[in-house]
Amino acid sequence: MNNKTPEQTPWRVLIIGAGFAGLGLAMQLRRQGHDDFLILEQADEPGGTWRDNHYPGAACDVPSHLYSFSFEPKLDWSRRFAAQAEIFAYVRQCIERYQLAERIRCRSEVAEASFDEAAALWRVTTRDGAQFTARALVSACGQLNRPLYPQLPGLERFAGEQFHSARWRHDVALSGKRVAVIGTGASAIQFVPQIVPQVARLHLFQRTPAYVMSKPDRAYSRFELALMRRWPWTQKLDRAWQYLFHEVRGVAFFLWPALMKLQRQRVLRQLARQVPEPALRARLTPDYPLGCKRILISNDYYPALRQPQVEVVDTAIREVTEQGIITADGQLREVDVLIYGTGFAASDFLAPMRIRGLGGLELNQAWREGAEAYKGISVNGFPNLFILYGPNTNLGHNSIIYMLESQFPYVLACLDKLDQGVRYLDVRKPAQDAWNRQVQQAISQSVWEQGCSSWYKNAAGKHTNNWSGFTFSYRRQTRRPQWADYELVR
Repeated sequence: MNNKTPEQTPWRVLIIGAGFAGLGLAMQLRRQGHDDFLILEQADEPGGTWRDNHYPGAACDVPSHLYSFSFEPKLDWSRRFAAQAEIFAYVRQCIERYQLAERIRCRSEVAEASFDEAAALWRVTTRDGAQFTARALVSACGQLNRPLYPQLPGLERFAGEQFHSARWRHDVALSGKRVAVIGTGASAIQFVPQIVPQVARLHLFQRTPAYVMSKPDRAYSRFELALMRRWPWTQKLDRAWQYLFHEVRGVAFFLWPALMKLQRQRVLRQLARQVPEPALRARLTPDYPLGCKRILISNDYYPALRQPQVEVVDTAIREVTEQGIITADGQLREVDVLIYGTGFAASDFLAPMRIRGLGGLELNQAWREGAEAYKGISVNGFPNLFILYGPNTNLGHNSIIYMLESQFPYVLACLDKLDQGVRYLDVRKPAQDAWNRQVQQAISQSVWEQGCSSWYKNAAGKHTNNWSGFTFSYRRQTRRPQWADYELVR
């Protein structure tokens, strides 16, 4: 899509990924008057998670006004919680407004990137063999971009159709079919209610039940939309209110997790109202503290599970056969279609790319005990590499867009430093270690360390994903780089 050849590089900055993070940084570069950047996108078109997740019922669980850039507000969101199609349209609108199409190279999956210390350049190779060089490399791949498939014996034998919710097959008709859904996470609670009316039978395989809270969603009235068009500051006011409302919830996540016990009782009372059947309610009642895993929001999930054609199965899966699924008790459930709602490889940051820094150090070697980065952005030994939505910057209580908007000025300041005679900047190991000790110490006191396993942790149990504090605290700490924490090589 761009009109510049790789040979005309080096670029000032190369961005990997054209989702909210990569596009947001590109928009900020445009606002600063910079044009010397390129976005490499592995898919056929930009859009990130909102391009990939087009399953029935796909929508955001963060309010629309909060899930859009403060510097590029959308005044006509149709609902308080936008659906996938509307968010994807917003992304394309941003691309058009900032004329980013010419700076996006699609079908360009990065295979490897290595830092050339002598030239102070990143050398990047894509899967199709194209090569690029750049002074700075920005990873904007996100944490939820690689579908995680279950490792079940016999999956390859299954004779019917099978797909992951993030790779939804709209060409597979579900009407009148026997369907098995494996997984009960944030995607499943959205698509399950949508497909229940179509299917002849639905078996929902659940490893651990989730806490599901009601979703305060509704369409914006014509009056509200007219008000925001007439006085845009009213949208800003609503955005600020939504931010404060969500930020206050952080108190229960990482200051006083005991507060979650009160909220848990409210959630369980709601479950009792929506699911009066004792046996089904028992299967849907979590036995871990509220907030330890991701809290889900839905108004139609529990009612869908009460339908006569739905079975919630909490017995472990033993194997998959040609006809269906056999559980640990030996029972075979014959199915026509398998759908995986098993989430993403969230802790495998930057995989499967091979990233090599100073002295040929591989990033997966540096992260062998779990991903970590100074302020979630810089990694020691990998100069001029900046990560957006990196380790320990995910949230349980607010909007990731706010976190991204905290990171953009930080990365831009580092890029400006490179324009001021600095060949490369490399975060110092003591600074990175001190930062991560502080992060892990805070997490150890949070609700996420209350005795459950979740995608917030890696296989070894290290918390690699979540930020363990208020978002305004993160913004304060990323307002400007502390150059003493970096080795500046001139």
